Amino acid sequence: MIRLVLAALLAFPMMAAAQNQPGWFVPGQPQGQGQPQGQSQGQRPAQPATPQRPAQPAQAIAPLPPGTPPPAAVIGVVDVPEIQRVSTAFNQVRQEIERRRAKLNEDVQNEQQRWRDEQQRLGNERAALSPEQLRTRERVLQDQITDSQRILRDRARDLEQLAQQALREIEQALAIVIRQVAASRNINLVLPRPLIIYNEPAFDMTEDVAVQLNRMITAVNLPPDPAASPPPRPTATPAPAPAAPRRN
Repeated sequence: MIRLVLAALLAFPMMAAAQNQPGWFVPGQPQGQGQPQGQSQGQRPAQPATPQRPAQPAQAIAPLPPGTPPPAAVIGVVDVPEIQRVSTAFNQVRQEIERRRAKLNEDVQNEQQRWRDEQQRLGNERAALSPEQLRTRERVLQDQITDSQRILRDRARDLEQLAQQALREIEQALAIVIRQVAASRNINLVLPRPLIIYNEPAFDMTEDVAVQLNRMITAVNLPPDPAASPPPRPTATPAPAPAAPRRN
């Protein structure tokens, strides 16, 4: 709307200027000679009328046949965060994932400190190494750092995939339990509690769902943590000592 008003205000001075200067201006001729004969100043030549097309009649849409009306809504309310809070399986997965994440962060910090120590040791021995030995030591150290970073990234990716898979297993069990509890109450519409402003306690089925979920699934079978027994880590290979000169 603001843009339309500004455009109208900008166009108004140009329209007024056009009305104050009747006729057409032709370069090289006095003003007023460019006016066609038989036409007064300030008037434009008449444009031929454009024939208007007859309006097309709107096509009538055939009404659809009457469908089956939905049943009367019997509503149930479920608080999923509350169910997760009291779920034995959910808490077991959460605690185990948090423990493995903490172990991964600790291993990352230890690896970073170890490679800093290796780089410092290589810097201290730089003066005693030949250029070829120095390049070999640097290349070996860089390869080991690259391999270590790749292993840590793979561990982080596998841990996130494991957490998502475990949560999906709990969510599938939760969906089954919600349907079972709803069927036992003849409920045909279940809504999450965060979308509800107010409801009577009789609509809430959270407690029954939580009890049945703990009966159905108490834990998720997680694979063992590969970081529990990590393979031996390679260390930088020390450069061989320079050979002593032979005595004649």
